[in-house]
Amino acid sequence: MSSKRESVTEFLTTVNDELWKFEETIDFSSLSKACTLILETEKKNRRLHITGIGKPSHVSAYATSLFSSIGIPAYFLDGTEATHGSSGQVVAGDVVIAISNSGKTSELLQTVECLQNNGAKIIALTGNAESPLAKYSQVCLKAKADYEGDHLNKPPRASILIEILSLQILSILLQEEKQLTAEQYVKWHPGGTIGESIREGENA
Repeated sequence: MSSKRESVTEFLTTVNDELWKFEETIDFSSLSKACTLILETEKKNRRLHITGIGKPSHVSAYATSLFSSIGIPAYFLDGTEATHGSSGQVVAGDVVIAISNSGKTSELLQTVECLQNNGAKIIALTGNAESPLAKYSQVCLKAKADYEGDHLNKPPRASILIEILSLQILSILLQEEKQLTAEQYVKWHPGGTIGESIREGENA
């Protein structure tokens, strides 16, 4: 039992350290550029897509739902299917957030190249600001974790948390820029406990 507890404590300590480092190095200039790019694209009736390979693919699906819930129409783009026709959902002028910790994932780079050739603008979310993915992008959001939280330091854990936090921070900036109100939010989220709590607040 002590060994298990030590492993969990090591993980939580490592994650806490990585999150502190992330907070200290947040690039607000790049976040602002990403926010502006997305909002300008929306004004032109273009759309936001989010993609990744492997674990970042699941992050993409969550972020798509989050952005849509605050009134930023967002669409999940399957990173492995994009070069087999699914990139047709992206039209010239759309913005794509591409997620890769290494910034070197070959399937994602092929997808990004395809998207750029079709006129899309790329926001890279990566732990490597010098990576090919970063160089492909119009804006690079750095989400770096040196240690994942276990003795192998391979399975994505801390890096995934930082990717999620980066997208959440971006969503907060967009929400503030759009001056989202509870009345607007409940239109997109009328169901469940969240919708109920907003309606009860309105009627209080």
